[in-house]
This record gives sequence, structure tokens and C-alpha cells, in this order.
Amino acid sequence: MEDRTAGNHCTMNEFFLAGLSEKPELQLPLFILFIGIYLITVAGNLGMIILIELSSNLHTPMYFFLSSLSFIDFCQSTVVTPKMLVSFVTEKNLISYPGCMAQLYFFTTFGIAECHTLAAMAYDRYVAICNPLLYNVTMSYQMYCSLVSGIYVFGLFCASVSTGFMIRIKFCNLDVINHYFCDLLPLLKLASSNTYINEILTLFLGTLNIFIPMLTIITSYVSIIGRILHIHSREGKSKAFSTCSSHISAVAIFYGSAAFMYLQPSSVSSMNQGKVSSVFYTTVVPMLNPLIYSLRNKDVSVALKKILERKKFI
Repeated sequence: MEDRTAGNHCTMNEFFLAGLSEKPELQLPLFILFIGIYLITVAGNLGMIILIELSSNLHTPMYFFLSSLSFIDFCQSTVVTPKMLVSFVTEKNLISYPGCMAQLYFFTTFGIAECHTLAAMAYDRYVAICNPLLYNVTMSYQMYCSLVSGIYVFGLFCASVSTGFMIRIKFCNLDVINHYFCDLLPLLKLASSNTYINEILTLFLGTLNIFIPMLTIITSYVSIIGRILHIHSREGKSKAFSTCSSHISAVAIFYGSAAFMYLQPSSVSSMNQGKVSSVFYTTVVPMLNPLIYSLRNKDVSVALKKILERKKFI
């Protein structure tokens, strides 16, 4: 499992992933549950991307961000869930060291991208409701393309820094990761070398990528609520709230579970509690997002009906 070199240096060739549960009687039910969740996630997010692409009335910044969010959710779930499913049907779920670092890298990239995409969507709603006359100028094609591109570049940069510092850590003897994928905190618990810098970096990046987007979202919605309260018609208020309610639901689930996992030192956090919170933002949220946005959004429902009706006549 490991190669030893001169002195105290050693490197791991592979790790065991402990999985979500070690109880044999739960393996098959969990496999069936999560393969169902994954299939719904893939169908829902790819379906949302295709629907937005095919429906000209959805070619707006709001749905451009939603399409990007669906792509992130699809990738995030695909990075994590298939390997988790393997743990339910094999006695020992092995992952190579390069494979583990690659999974960590892409998981971090898409996790950070989702944080900032949700913030960009909140800003988009702020401009649409609070400055509707300037919306087309403020949220121009160049602006929302730059925002989405910047989000992905920033996610890749943070993931490169985080994974780069993780690669410098030495792992010896203990080779079982108490998780269902290669996440930062479970890996830090296996380290044989000093992890102080990595823990500080994790807290810094966690704060940067959770609190700053959350501050953007809260500020946007404070302004939005203030604006909505000045709308006299009940119909106008209802329409404004309905465009924001689905986004608020997605934000609450995602940020709540992510903050619980990452905004505490690894010495304090419980891995069993961490697994539960991780399930929300790696598997449940990617499944729920397209359902939330399709069921609670009239534009998406109308576009879907038009596509289905068009298929009937073909």
C-alpha cells in the first residue's frame, strides 16, 4: 500500500474509502437509493441544460446562470457519486493516490463554482427587481459571460492552491479515508506531517468562498425585499417573490450543509456528522436544484410544455 524511501519519507499509492456506512444490511438499500438519486440528478440537470438551449424565451441571463448551475451540479455529482456507489457493492473500495487528488481537485473546483454561481444569480435577481430599466445594460451578454468565466477560473485557481498544498503532505500507515470520497478534512486526519498550514488554508478558502457569496446574497435580498415591500399590487409582490423563492431554497440547503462541514477546525468536526452534511451538497442539492427551478418557475414549465407539444406534432 505504500512505498518507503530513505528517512522518514513515505508516500501512499492508494487509499481505502470507508464509504457512507459500514453496516452490511444497509449496503444494498443505500446503493438503490443513491443510484436512483444519481439518475434523477443526471436526467434533471442535463434536461434543464437542453431545455434552456432549445427554448428561445429562456435565453436570458437568469437562465444562462441556471444552465451553468445545472452543468456544475451534473459535474459535482459525477465526480463523487459513482465512486460512492462502488463502496456499496465492494468489500474494499480502493482509490489510487493520483485518483484521490484528482477527485479532490474537481470536487473543490465545482463546489467553489457553485458557491459563486448562486451569488451571481442573487445579483441578477437584484438588478432585475431593483433596477429593471438598467437590466439589459447591466446584465449584458458580455457581463454574464465574464461572470461565469470568472467563476470557473477562480474555482480552478482555489482548487489548484488547495490541492497543491495537499500534495505536499505525507501519508503513512493509516490508509483508510473515513468518508465516501476524497475530501479535505478526512484526508488531513490521515496526514503524518504537519497540517497546520492546510487547516488555516481550508478555513481561509472556506470563509472566502462561503461568507463572501453569502454576503452578496444577503445584501441582494435585503434590497430585493425592500423593493418588493414598496410594490402596491398583490400580484406584483407575488410575482417578485416567486422569482426568488426557488433560489432562496437552493441557497439555504447548499450553504447550510457546506458551512457545517468546512467552517470548523478538523480537530473539532465529526466525520460521521460530516458525511451526513456532505450527502446534502454532493448528491441531494444537485438532484433538487433542477426540480426546484422547474416546479416553481412558470417560464420553465411553459417552455417544457411547448417542447413536449412540438414533439407530438413531429
